[in-house]
Amino acid sequence: MTENDDQINSGDESLHDSVPVTGMYKDWFLDYASYVILERAVPAIEDGLKPVQRRILHSMKEMDDGRFNKVANIIGQSMQYHPHGDASIGDAIVNLGQKDLLIDTQGNWGDVRTGDGAAAARYIEARLSKFALEVVFNPQTTEWQLSYDGRKREPVTLPVKFPLLLAQGVEGIAVGLSTKILPHNFCELIEASIEILKGNPTNILPDFMTGGLADFSDYQEGLRGGKIKVRAKIEEEDNKTLVIREIPFGTTTDSLIDSILKANDKGKIKIKKVVDNTAKDVEVVIQLAPGVSPDVTIDALYAFTDCEVSISPNACVIIEDKPVFLTVNKILEYNTKQTKELLRRELEIRKGELMEKLLFSSLEKIFIENRIYRDIEECTTWDAVLEAIDKGLEPYKPDFYREITQEDLIRLTEIKIKRISKFDAFKADELMKRLQEELKEVNYNLKHLTQFAITYYQNLLAKYGKGRERKTEIRAFDTIQAAVVAANNAKLYVNRADGFVGYGLKKDEFVCDCSDLDEIIAIRKDGKMVVSKIQEKTFMGKDILYVGVFRKNDDRMTFNLIYLDGTSGRTMIKRFQVGGVTRDKEYDLTKGTKGSKVYYLSGNPNGEAEVVTVYLTQGAKARIKVFDFDFAEIEIKGRGAGGNILTKYPVRKIQFKMEGKSTLGGLDVFYDPSVGRLNTDQRGKLIGNFLGDDKILVFYKNGDYELTGFELTNRYEPNDVVLIQKFDPKKVVAAIYYDGGSKNFFVKRFLIETTTVNKRFNFITDHKQSHLKLVTTDAQAQVQVKVKKGKETEVMEFDLEMLIDVKGWKAIGNKLSTYPVEELQLIESEISQEEKEQPSEDKNPTSHDELEIGSTIDLSPKKDDEEQLGLF
Repeated sequence: MTENDDQINSGDESLHDSVPVTGMYKDWFLDYASYVILERAVPAIEDGLKPVQRRILHSMKEMDDGRFNKVANIIGQSMQYHPHGDASIGDAIVNLGQKDLLIDTQGNWGDVRTGDGAAAARYIEARLSKFALEVVFNPQTTEWQLSYDGRKREPVTLPVKFPLLLAQGVEGIAVGLSTKILPHNFCELIEASIEILKGNPTNILPDFMTGGLADFSDYQEGLRGGKIKVRAKIEEEDNKTLVIREIPFGTTTDSLIDSILKANDKGKIKIKKVVDNTAKDVEVVIQLAPGVSPDVTIDALYAFTDCEVSISPNACVIIEDKPVFLTVNKILEYNTKQTKELLRRELEIRKGELMEKLLFSSLEKIFIENRIYRDIEECTTWDAVLEAIDKGLEPYKPDFYREITQEDLIRLTEIKIKRISKFDAFKADELMKRLQEELKEVNYNLKHLTQFAITYYQNLLAKYGKGRERKTEIRAFDTIQAAVVAANNAKLYVNRADGFVGYGLKKDEFVCDCSDLDEIIAIRKDGKMVVSKIQEKTFMGKDILYVGVFRKNDDRMTFNLIYLDGTSGRTMIKRFQVGGVTRDKEYDLTKGTKGSKVYYLSGNPNGEAEVVTVYLTQGAKARIKVFDFDFAEIEIKGRGAGGNILTKYPVRKIQFKMEGKSTLGGLDVFYDPSVGRLNTDQRGKLIGNFLGDDKILVFYKNGDYELTGFELTNRYEPNDVVLIQKFDPKKVVAAIYYDGGSKNFFVKRFLIETTTVNKRFNFITDHKQSHLKLVTTDAQAQVQVKVKKGKETEVMEFDLEMLIDVKGWKAIGNKLSTYPVEELQLIESEISQEEKEQPSEDKNPTSHDELEIGSTIDLSPKKDDEEQLGLF
């Protein structure tokens, strides 16, 4: 034992009675954590309610008389059961009321869309909704417990016959545990429950009161690790105005506008003004700065503001006093089985009630018709009275479903003389008949419990489903590259000699406008290439020949390079594209030998191949010391390829002579209808092969057409697009539309005569119910029309070219049929189908495979062809 130990042992003896911190943590902290998890934050799976919500609903049921009650009174009533203060109860009531399912509200209850809070509890009123009264409460099937002070009874859980947890959603943070279950659609939950009862699999997806668009591809049934993306619904009112009409779940119009203004202040987007016109419906108007693309701005809003948010679900519920992680589909399955069991219990209870009513009705009839009451007139004691009645019922006892008890005999003695005197045997028989019929129905439902539960759900859907249709549109989102859609909020400068690049070098050479999210590529005279994140000022090596914004995975940007190989003395030529790179790593574009240097370099955004003039030195042995070379004569290789031999003679200088055309041919552009975007990744439908001035022609359901460019940032609303294709001004458009004014179908053929890009033109009547049914540019297309002639239906086929001549695009057209049209179907020609299926031809195919260093196409003069090449 050490000296310190002796000192401790001789000290205050109270130290021996102290509790170690580890013991305190083990006992007290775990008790606290369990309390918070079970009693505060995480809902029970049975009713989907936290304790405070359950106590509020129970209190409201006790107070229910059909009229509205002040919320302040409800809070006071709830405090008999919930010992945590009026503030938490008030917040929970407002939260329940704003979900518009269990509580009918009156007064200013705030707005989840704008973030406005509710009025004070003394000013607002509430009562239980009809849905809550029908679905949530049943004292006979409720399990009860004593309240915290032991004075009253409160429900352990409410017998909810509906997946309330999934309908309302819930969020809670406990000690070391959290839960986040997103709200789902009322009607879809009922329909899914019916499918579960039928034995079919289901897959439910969230639905939000705020509407918006949502991508649930990574939802993972609500488990931890899943994620959903929710977007605002943004409409392009015109080229200068965007309107937000639905906002993402978890945001408000105020927070959304704040995020837009912050993005604008940081230069991520360029807007002129934001106006909040929200009243009954959300309306946030965004006025764009001059010259800003609406499509690019929409993408930027999704990339840099709360117009797109990610939500991570975490479905955790309490089952048998333990937190359990379940998928939302498993929770729905549990709730559906629970509903079926509660319905069974209610039927059993009702069966018992009916059998008791039948029993007493039979006893009453026997007691009166057989004048058993006369037998008790001479009885002098209470026991004698009961014995006389029991003796009178003796012959009928075998017909009863249970033994006759003393309570039954006492009830018979309580029948009044007036009732005996006016007893009607016919009415008694009718009553018993009705009870027997109801009992038969109850027994049938118990025997066919699954069908009974299905009918129950169907009745709920019919009574309460109207107006609860899905608000959030299910979509697949494309991934937005932030650097692509970011506004040009910076300017790129370069000091070529010293090797510095950045947006802070304002006294040096201006290169281009850029974004502070961009990456920069620089190629030096020594043949080294490096890609770096843009900064205020960064060193990228001396003697910079080329600098620009680097676009990752850009398969159009092509570099044309001529360099001297330091070992062989040959002048090499190559064309290459830059694929994947590691940031701030140097790449050698020459063979890497000592003395190598670049003679000529150009960057070409669309694979252009220029012509250059090569000047050899005066001392060169070649007879012709000046000659031209066209880069189009060599193929595009990888950046690591050594290149081809341009000449073996020493070169004095190389000069640009003439611009060339792209050797990459046109660009194959595809349209992905699931996201409404163009792409070059072969997703969706091939629109065509596009060159510089080519345009896209789009037809919309409302009868508009529009010419657009083929920029990949273009956006098209998938649900509104009828036809999208490459524009050919020579092709005749044939269309059939419904005129809302005359209630007839019209056919017309016309040429696209307008040339304005990104402007819609309406070519049908302007009635609000008019809409485009079908449209085609196939010259040989036919249409199959089903019309109603009296009581019979007739199907006819028409050649659209024979129906009507080509007229102006503003013409109304001809009536399609004098008979009511029931159905239209376009039959395109076989030639048109073949054109669609045939892939576009590569007009100038090039190999993008990397060539090994040293691989060459020898263009140096040989003895046999020196005269032909003219290189001496």
